[in-house]
Amino acid sequence: MPDPLYITFLWHMHQPYYKDPVTAEYALPWTYLHAVKDYYDMAAIVDDTPDARVTFNLVPSLIEQILDYAAGTAVDPFLVRGWMPPGDMAAEERLFLLENFFSANRQRLIEPNRRYLELFHMAGGGSSDKLRERLKQFNDQDLLDLQVWFFLAWTGEAARRRFPELQELVKKGRHFTPLDKEALFAIHGKILSDIIPLYQKLHQEGKAELSVTPYFHPILPLLCDTRVALTAMPKAPLPAARLRHPEDARAQVVRALDYFREVFGFTPRGMWPAEGAVSDEALDIIAGCGIQWAATDQDVLGKSIDGGLGPDKKGLYHPYAYKSGEKGLRLLFRDHLLSDLIGFTYSQWDTAKGVQDFVGRLKGIQARLGSGGVVPIMLDGENAWEYYPDNGYDFLRRLYSGIATTGGMRLATCSEAIEKVKSARVLQRIHPGSWINADYGIWIGHPEENMGWDLLARTREAAVSGSPAVAELLAGTGEGDETARLVCKSLYAAEGSDWFWWYGDDHFSSHSDRFDLLFRRHLMNVYGLLQLEAPHELYEPIKKLSPAGLVREPTACITPRLDGLAIDYFEWMPAGLYDLTKQASAMHSSENLLQSFFYGYDRNNLYVRIDGEKPLKETLPADTVLTLHIISSQEYRLCMTLPEGSGPVMEKHERQWRESGHTGGWKIIRVCEAQIPLVAVKADPAGKLFAYVTLTCSGEETGRWPADAPMQLVYKGERLELENWLI
Repeated sequence: MPDPLYITFLWHMHQPYYKDPVTAEYALPWTYLHAVKDYYDMAAIVDDTPDARVTFNLVPSLIEQILDYAAGTAVDPFLVRGWMPPGDMAAEERLFLLENFFSANRQRLIEPNRRYLELFHMAGGGSSDKLRERLKQFNDQDLLDLQVWFFLAWTGEAARRRFPELQELVKKGRHFTPLDKEALFAIHGKILSDIIPLYQKLHQEGKAELSVTPYFHPILPLLCDTRVALTAMPKAPLPAARLRHPEDARAQVVRALDYFREVFGFTPRGMWPAEGAVSDEALDIIAGCGIQWAATDQDVLGKSIDGGLGPDKKGLYHPYAYKSGEKGLRLLFRDHLLSDLIGFTYSQWDTAKGVQDFVGRLKGIQARLGSGGVVPIMLDGENAWEYYPDNGYDFLRRLYSGIATTGGMRLATCSEAIEKVKSARVLQRIHPGSWINADYGIWIGHPEENMGWDLLARTREAAVSGSPAVAELLAGTGEGDETARLVCKSLYAAEGSDWFWWYGDDHFSSHSDRFDLLFRRHLMNVYGLLQLEAPHELYEPIKKLSPAGLVREPTACITPRLDGLAIDYFEWMPAGLYDLTKQASAMHSSENLLQSFFYGYDRNNLYVRIDGEKPLKETLPADTVLTLHIISSQEYRLCMTLPEGSGPVMEKHERQWRESGHTGGWKIIRVCEAQIPLVAVKADPAGKLFAYVTLTCSGEETGRWPADAPMQLVYKGERLELENWLI
């Protein structure tokens, strides 16, 4: 009988360290909200499913924050305003509710709840000035209902099933009382207090393995040596100061293990390095600290073995021994596609169809392997579920059960799979990279990111020079006093990957300024604790606002699928991007309708994606014409109607529009995605290319983005494929 195929799910549980070291306040509420929605639910779903067996990877800085909230000692402005009686609120506090308490997925968290959706429509979105005007429509009862619905909507499905009082609040729906709100927060307190004991219970029962990440989620290889980035990105512009502190990398691992033991009472076997970022030096440190297995992405494996993975990817589905044969560190490599299907695709599918598709893909792997093997599926444990019905409750239960009841398959923890699937495959070296593009381009190479690394290096040097106790503690040769320990904690917190994630052009968020400030606050705190004067650069934002809404230029060729959903995270990640809210039209009610404009190319086509503040199919009237205008040597346009279609690319000739002889296509559902042949617009790398978008309803133009000068699109033709552009 052939050996079974082992399926390992590793759910990586992480939030940035949101606690401001200067004010002791939480800058953002996501640890609290994901705790009552996801960190509890994920464990409860495993607990509720007899055949489930998984690995939960817990980041110590997250555990620290959960325990802070559970103890009631966390100071969070969102909770403060959630508790506050609306009648006692000043105007700015009431405005805070409208600006922040609709921060929830509209499709899954707002729309299913009639009263919450009603309040959402009353607020209407837009600028603070507009919200201030609409605030006049909200009485105290409206604001109380909003307070309750924000925190109730962010409560997980498994939690609702375990606490019937939550279902009663959902059923009541409106006209909440202060006692209702008090009851909701009391249940949240119980949920928060139950999270860590629930993970402990699953570990003791053998249903879950608990693994760990270095304490503050740093990119370990870059702490070891920032120049390691050049291996995968030879042309990367690096920070001016070379940071080389493997002792910091080791301290982040040791602190994680010590804190984990303090909380759970045992030493974890495994580690997911932050962002799956590995290098030889980082793995040597991990192995030297006693960790038995670690994991990263399949693309790292593909670049670590001669000939790569090949089309059948058989080499992916085995554990690997790092350097040392039978004993020592074992490595698992995540199946990129299967992990991303859960993270970005199945949320929009029928649950049964999604589970059937996933199990079918596992059967395909089983057939290719013939016997044995392990399929590692690894992704964030909290971010996908707000896009699923009922927070993913039914999907995950059916998925676990569907795999467990399929012949020849076994759900297993990472340690179990490594023990069961014997492997003589040895890796003598590892390609330095992460789970994104098998490099570190998300975290280093952009001027903003490099400035962050330089400020970190400068602050660390100042701390070592200014305090012998800090120098000894950082070097691992002394215990240090309380001040030295606080200094080191701020330095280690500043080494976290999350600040660098939001620097540069690859990601943008309405909260990026707060991430920027938190990073600089951690560094400011070092100078403050040592009574040193902080450099003036720390008082100036690193995250710069791009002129005229420019966020980034294209970094690689793309060929996205036009489905109007933009589910695949990676399809549009290398695309150029403009923030249309910085270029809003001043015409009529369309001012805040469109949010962002992505563009990119392959050898044959220009691709454009237009995102709205809300799903476009819900906000665009039926008679809407969304027109993409392209200007090169002359002007071209593609007129698009809901929901999908194809049509002629029109060209302007002596003030008259005529067909160019080429056809474009589009689909408009959640977003608008469009394709135009490059030859149709006579794109020339030596020339210039511009674009703007107009909205027409009943023959009247009601919106234009940008309102003034068009957006300049960077087009380099085939040179884009040849250059090593950096994200």
